[in-house]
Amino acid sequence: MKKVFSIILIAVLWLGESAFSVRDTIAERSEIEKAAEVVLKKQILAEAAWAMKQEPITVTASFCTRSAGGKHDFFSEADYFWPDPKKPDGPYIDRDGMTNPDNFVAHRKAMIRFSKIIGALASAYKITGDEKYVRQAVIHLKAWFIDPETLMNPNLLFAQAVNGKFTGRNYGIIDSIHLMEVAQGIIVMENAKAIDSQTITGLKNWFAAYINWLMTSKPGIQEKLTKNNHSTCWAMQVASFAKLCNNQAVLDSLRVRYKTVLLPDQMAVDGSFPLELARTKPYGYSIFNLDAMTMLCQILSTPQDNLWDFETPDGKSIKKGISYLYPFIADKSKWTLKPDVMYYNNWPAAQPFLLFGANAYHENAWFSTWKKLDHSPQVEEVIRNFPIRHSLIWL
Repeated sequence: MKKVFSIILIAVLWLGESAFSVRDTIAERSEIEKAAEVVLKKQILAEAAWAMKQEPITVTASFCTRSAGGKHDFFSEADYFWPDPKKPDGPYIDRDGMTNPDNFVAHRKAMIRFSKIIGALASAYKITGDEKYVRQAVIHLKAWFIDPETLMNPNLLFAQAVNGKFTGRNYGIIDSIHLMEVAQGIIVMENAKAIDSQTITGLKNWFAAYINWLMTSKPGIQEKLTKNNHSTCWAMQVASFAKLCNNQAVLDSLRVRYKTVLLPDQMAVDGSFPLELARTKPYGYSIFNLDAMTMLCQILSTPQDNLWDFETPDGKSIKKGISYLYPFIADKSKWTLKPDVMYYNNWPAAQPFLLFGANAYHENAWFSTWKKLDHSPQVEEVIRNFPIRHSLIWL
């Protein structure tokens, strides 16, 4: 027995503290988390191998002449706005749910790619403890947030512009949901030896500046006060970034907002989201908003204030929301409303609400459904609305 213990101790010392600081002990990890790692490990290591070969591509790599911003400013165009057939040179017009394929999306694609890279590297580091993944991540993190030649300015003033109408809109803030896994990846990797304290400080300073813009700018306040998935995603982003920056005051305020505004104002007593059901993509938007609400519970819950257990006086809760939508995820043919005008056949994927809900409530059926679904969707519209791609770094 002493010999076995000595061998284990030598192994621990050889691997170093970092290999064990990035993951919980076996006793602390839930059965769902262990099962999820089994499901995802092969994919994670393959994605990380790809990420190890990638060079940084930031917003400075491309520029649109229709942007009112500079080369360091993120720019995108509103998905559902098109040229007016009656006025070809006039302002664009809205066609809700219909994506215009000619809009500028290079910055959004670059951010999604960045999110995939950091998510993959952080996931691989979490399950292996190999610091090579952190060293590669640092290259990309510095390019986006620290290097003055390539960094992105910490605002979204020029996101989801509408040609002939708006140089940017508050609705564009939803584009940076793809920075959430970057922030969470930094949390997973920040104690590694391969990332120095000066770099961590620089990264947190960028996110602190972005939080400030999200909470105090006119577009940020407008987005916060919207009624549907946009306000949910505003809160989800701020929660993710505030967690990285350890901004407890902001985290506390978001817990209150979830309980007093977001959940009671958006959910019906049956667990549905009426504002999403009223859209031209009721199925996809219901999934998207439930994912965002679920992530708020995952990010914000503490032993003292567990949002998974929270219920409004009239019975609304995240569990009721998952229970409402789950039958239509497990068997899409049960969906009773009209199909989405676009991309209906591409949903669902391996939605985060299934995994995190299964983990919170010990619902094996939800986990089994999550396990069977597509964990790496390739359709751009699905990817755009699927920011939580690397579940293990959130567990």
